[in-house]
Amino acid sequence: MKLTIVEYPDKRLKEKSKSVVKFDQELHRLLDAMYETMVGSNGIGLAAIQVGHAKRALILNIPDEDDEQSIDTLIEMINPVITQTSGVTTYQEGCLSVPSFYEDIDRYESITVNYQDRDGNTKRIEAYGLLSIAIQHEIDHLEGVLFIDKLSYSRRKKFEKEYKRVQKEKKLSKS
Repeated sequence: MKLTIVEYPDKRLKEKSKSVVKFDQELHRLLDAMYETMVGSNGIGLAAIQVGHAKRALILNIPDEDDEQSIDTLIEMINPVITQTSGVTTYQEGCLSVPSFYEDIDRYESITVNYQDRDGNTKRIEAYGLLSIAIQHEIDHLEGVLFIDKLSYSRRKKFEKEYKRVQKEKKLSKS
C-alpha cells in the first residue's frame, strides 16, 4: 500500500476521524504502510488522517539517544483517549503535513492514555516529555486540529504569510 502525506491546506486535515471497529488485515496493512511513510519522511509520529484515512489510528516512534528509530520501539494507538494530564511544557513542534514550519506549542508535560493495539487489545501508557508531546500532537490530528491552529492570532497571521511565500517559491522553482 503506497501512501502519500496530505499537506496543509488540504481540507481532509480538518476532518474528525472515526473510531476503528474492525481490527483486521486492512487495518494492519494501513499501519504497516503508515510506518514506512513516516520513517521515509523522517517523522516521529503519523495519524491515519495525514495519509487520507479518517480512522482513529496513529503511530509513534521516538528516536533513541543515538537519534535512531527502531520498529521495536514503534507504538501503534487505535482509538486513543487521554485520561489524565499534568504540568505544562512548551516545545517547538513541526508536522509532516505542514513541512518546513516549526512553532512553540504549549502541551501537557505528562499524560495517561488508554488505547487499543492493532489486534484490539486494551492498553494504557503513561507518557512524559517528547512522547507525551507527540501523542498529543497526533491525537489533535484525529480531532481535525493542526499545531498551527494552536497559535495566537498574530503568530497565525505571520505563519499564513510565510507559508504563502514558501509555496510561491516552490512553484517558481518547479517552472
